[in-house]
Amino acid sequence: MSKLVAFAAIQGGYNIVSKVEGDYKKALETFNADTQIGFPNTAYYLPVIYSLLGIKVETLEDVQQVLDFCRKILPPHVKSRNHLPYLGPLLDAGMASLLAFEIKEALRYLNDPDFYHVSEECDPENGKLWLGAAEDTVFRKRGVEFVDGSAPGFAAIVGACPSPEIAKEIIEEYQKRSIYVFLAAGHNGTSVAEQLVEAGVQVGWNTKIVPFGPDISSAIFALGFANRAAMAFGGVQPGDYKKMLLYNKNRIFAFVNALGDVGTEWGAAAAGCVNWGFPTLADTDIPEILPTGVCTYEHVIANVPHDEMVQKSVETRGLKVTISDIEIPCNFGPAYEGERVRGADLFTQMGGGKTQATELVKMAEMNDIEDGKVDVVGPDIGDVKEGDTLPLGIYVQVAGREMQTDFEPILERQIHHLVNYIQGVMHMGQRDIAWIRVSKAAVEKGFTIKDIGVVLHAKFHQDFGAILDKVQVTLYTKKEDVDPLTERARGEYKTRDERVDKMTDEDVEIFYSCTLCQSFAPSHVCAVSPERTGLCGAYNWMDCRASYQINPTGPNQPIEKGEVLDAKLGMFKGVNEFVNKASRGAITQYNFYSMVNEPMTTCGCCECIAAMLPSCNGVMTVNREYTGETPCGMKFTTLAGVMGGGASSPGFVGHSKYNITQRKFIMGDGGLLRMVWMPKILKDEIRERLIARGTELGHPDLVDKIADETVGLTEEEIMPFLEEKGHPALSMPPLIGG
Repeated sequence: MSKLVAFAAIQGGYNIVSKVEGDYKKALETFNADTQIGFPNTAYYLPVIYSLLGIKVETLEDVQQVLDFCRKILPPHVKSRNHLPYLGPLLDAGMASLLAFEIKEALRYLNDPDFYHVSEECDPENGKLWLGAAEDTVFRKRGVEFVDGSAPGFAAIVGACPSPEIAKEIIEEYQKRSIYVFLAAGHNGTSVAEQLVEAGVQVGWNTKIVPFGPDISSAIFALGFANRAAMAFGGVQPGDYKKMLLYNKNRIFAFVNALGDVGTEWGAAAAGCVNWGFPTLADTDIPEILPTGVCTYEHVIANVPHDEMVQKSVETRGLKVTISDIEIPCNFGPAYEGERVRGADLFTQMGGGKTQATELVKMAEMNDIEDGKVDVVGPDIGDVKEGDTLPLGIYVQVAGREMQTDFEPILERQIHHLVNYIQGVMHMGQRDIAWIRVSKAAVEKGFTIKDIGVVLHAKFHQDFGAILDKVQVTLYTKKEDVDPLTERARGEYKTRDERVDKMTDEDVEIFYSCTLCQSFAPSHVCAVSPERTGLCGAYNWMDCRASYQINPTGPNQPIEKGEVLDAKLGMFKGVNEFVNKASRGAITQYNFYSMVNEPMTTCGCCECIAAMLPSCNGVMTVNREYTGETPCGMKFTTLAGVMGGGASSPGFVGHSKYNITQRKFIMGDGGLLRMVWMPKILKDEIRERLIARGTELGHPDLVDKIADETVGLTEEEIMPFLEEKGHPALSMPPLIGG
């Protein structure tokens, strides 16, 4: 490491802090000191500052102490008599720069509230390219991908490439590896984000290509995302800067690509990222920091050719990434799952109310099918004109010595994801309400309906090879073939649903663990039973059983439930022993069916969070999609931040949407009849199940007795409604001590 590196980064730090101090003084001339400041719809104030320093920046007045801290940690300027090493002062200068950048961006929100487009999707045609800080609803949804490993890490790219074509090539290489791309700043009058738009690439959270902002300061949003993940999912407490930085180094696999001339401010930002363990790779001749120390391998690498940038970045960060090469004309990978095929881009579509589209996976005898056989019965895309529609029946037959009929719906659910992984193809829905849209770009590359079968055959073998030996796919595109398949499929769906719904916890001696979220919440142990689905909503008991059989060393392990210690609350000796071991002693026991007494631990990935409402003698629940206030006084994001790091929090519990209408839902506290409030969007989504379950409990009109935000947002506001409707919770024993 050279003196030049330290000089540039430290000089950059002084420049940045001084500029932001000037911006702050100007803001005080315009706004009162008690003016609210922050990022919209986020629960962690200014997250980098809050997570590292424990300072809640809520008003302009609060900014001063942060700037004072920045000034305090700026190191002396490098002089000729200084001696090596320079790494410590360089890191301090970088940290001061990044803290100042977060202040700068908060001031931008204050001065120009419409500068950033508050959405998951960009709208570049209307000048809305930059998304700014991720709202908590977006962050929570996307954070799950870092938990379950579907997103192995993120690349923070600043600057611009020599051409849009090179930018597209680099980004597509990251997409193939399922790596998120966070974009900021520009070079020579353009940016990678603008180059991608020019090249016809969709950008936004849905495609995992996120343009944060046009300046180097907006790169702070990437670090804020990482630190929010540590607090939300990992239980790292605000102000514990050592644990925060180590957590990022060990669990958040990120790195920086600097494309273009690296000035002093970029250098300071790169130095700041080293604190997180995030290395910087540049395409220009900048001074390098090669010795290992803070980062896993090298800290700063120069002169990386564009065609080697992706692989070199992955290697330097120590990421282990696999790429699935499938013989279809389009790119393929999870990064394309959120891609949209809009009207102007559409060539043809199947299902979605335009035609019938049905999907069915069935187990077959080994000798009855031919592995790798993919047939299209009826016209393919080459036989239709632009704008035409087709019916579609996807019939997948699988065989294997370890295959079971219970695995059929698990495999069937994969069709949604796998078809979405095809670049230029969009899939929505499942079962008999599927909808597939194919873009003009995909057709120009040579995409056909047969390619859907090629993908399913390859990926079923790759992902489920432990249970499958043969996969045969038939794709029907004529109404006279799709209609009989649909009728058969609906009979299969009904049989499956009835079997799952009829299972009880008493029917089995084995529950299953799910420790996917432990990568972020080390003390969290999700236990899944027939009557308590996983908190995230993605795993039920049969899913976990299948997962274990497919991967016996994976995150879903069998738990012998053992002696029933409390049948009403749902405490089992075997579960407690497993939880104690899996949480490394952090959690010694919990109950399956209670939120009042030692509830199950909760991670930040849960679909819903329930909370007690003592004045109403009941409980409420809120789903992550709802962003408003709730009667417990906290939004979903705040609730998740308070009790979502793997803690067991009496009075609160995370759960799935489906779990609300399962028979054991908070049975120990009175069950579903305690539910007095939930957001309208959630109530509408599960209305039919609420009616069915309410009828079982002798209250067929229960759904209409549950208040929502249209009734009120406080216990005082909803109480008259509950009394008027005669809600059963009001006549139940006291929730606490009853």
